[in-house]
Amino acid sequence: MFDELAPWLDTCDADVLCLQEVTRTPGARGWTRFDDAERSLPQRADLLDDVRSRLPRHQALFAASDSGPVLDREGRVHEQEFGLATFVAETLPVAGTRTGFVHGAYVEYPEEWPSDGRPRAALAVRVLDRRARRFVTVVNLHGLRDAQGKGDTPARRAQAERLAALVEGVREDGDLVVVCGDFNVLPDSETFPILAELGLTDLVREADTRTSRYRKSVRHASYLLVSDPAAVKDFEVMTAPEVSDHRALVLDLRH
Repeated sequence: MFDELAPWLDTCDADVLCLQEVTRTPGARGWTRFDDAERSLPQRADLLDDVRSRLPRHQALFAASDSGPVLDREGRVHEQEFGLATFVAETLPVAGTRTGFVHGAYVEYPEEWPSDGRPRAALAVRVLDRRARRFVTVVNLHGLRDAQGKGDTPARRAQAERLAALVEGVREDGDLVVVCGDFNVLPDSETFPILAELGLTDLVREADTRTSRYRKSVRHASYLLVSDPAAVKDFEVMTAPEVSDHRALVLDLRH
């Protein structure tokens, strides 16, 4: 959906933009083809660079979770990295970053991507919001995909605990904390009580976070949590335009 995403990037005016399923393929541009046991999809060769070119006044941070083969239009094989990216406006000093795996560890797939169970990472950035005279720690997450569904499992509990440990390790006293992304869990997941122990409140709850591009009946996947709901000026689960099979979560903080 890059043709839909690109014009939105030009106008979204985000100070911090968190994206999941970001690709990076050294030496390749344009479109490639991704294949696993379940699907064959067109995929941007270097979404990281595509977005960075649209946001020239942002710093780009990227964390790869795994890598594997994709084919370009001539049928040549390239090694593609897959992970998370956070883009930070140049007006916000970056005072700290941290990455960590919430499931598994980095893997290279030399022949074929698996359809589920792949490693998942979180990417944290600590920025100074000069207007509000505070630091904001933003944690970007892509949670484990399980072919059996989005219900709780021991692996998802471990994922929540590793995420909580990462948040604790990067935030400092007085920080406003935002944790967001594709958690791949249901609203009643034990993930949320674990994060609530850190003082984090989920703003999404049972809202539909999927667009018309997503055909399955379970409409929950993306969430956004904050450490201080009183700091929220506005929060929207964006229904239009559709720029992904996930609805964008748009958070506006008070200054």
